[in-house]
Amino acid sequence: MANDAADTVVAPPSPLLALTELPRALLEFGMLPWAAPALASVPHGDGHPVLVIPGFNASDKSTRILRFYLRRLGYDVHGWDLGRNRGPRSIGSEGEKLIARLEAIHAAEGRRVSVVGWSLGGIMARVIAHRRPAMVRQVITLGAPFSGTPRSTRVWRIYEYLSGHKIDDPVALGYMGEAAQQLTVPSTAIWSRDDGIVPWANCVEPHCATTDNIEIFGSHFGMPVNPAVLYAVADRLAQPEDDWKPFDRRGLLRAMAYPTVGHA
Repeated sequence: MANDAADTVVAPPSPLLALTELPRALLEFGMLPWAAPALASVPHGDGHPVLVIPGFNASDKSTRILRFYLRRLGYDVHGWDLGRNRGPRSIGSEGEKLIARLEAIHAAEGRRVSVVGWSLGGIMARVIAHRRPAMVRQVITLGAPFSGTPRSTRVWRIYEYLSGHKIDDPVALGYMGEAAQQLTVPSTAIWSRDDGIVPWANCVEPHCATTDNIEIFGSHFGMPVNPAVLYAVADRLAQPEDDWKPFDRRGLLRAMAYPTVGHA
């Protein structure tokens, strides 16, 4: 099911941003010790289950730090446990493997699951939230281009090779169209204007009472280790299930770390 947003062509990130992705990600990782006091100040969790989905061609190893941090805060954190994320090749053409993973966590815990997805993982998070809304508490995407056309990214040709699907075939268009639709559960998009892999404009939530946007300074590859991302994810997960509120940017440190929050 295609969406009109898929016809919107946004220019891909500049080659310079793409070339500097790895060193910038390493710098963000190196900032973690300095950010430790702020990261420790986030309210502890209520123990509800959290499913973390890695980005394109990445495995659970890429989200290990994020999952460790959330587990230390008291959440019942789960990796996706499906190897490298190569799109439909990893989860089945109808997403049945990832849906089964969500169903198993929900059945074992008896509580709704918050789903955090990085990049392609964020697109998948939105799709399973559409298909199993009663099992999902909220969705948080990290640099996930869930609107617009995949050809605006720097990796669409690699995606075609590794996923076994053309960008414009029915399976790919179906995922993108579904992901771009408004969710019925609270959702937060975390993104960066300095993303060198995907265009930030395709990662932004539309305006709604239960959606939020949090802009951070950082790279695409560094999303799962960026201190500002970790803090924002933890803040979102700490929201009461029946009293979700947008991110509060008030305070000097938050204003410095998050250039814009909310909707334009």
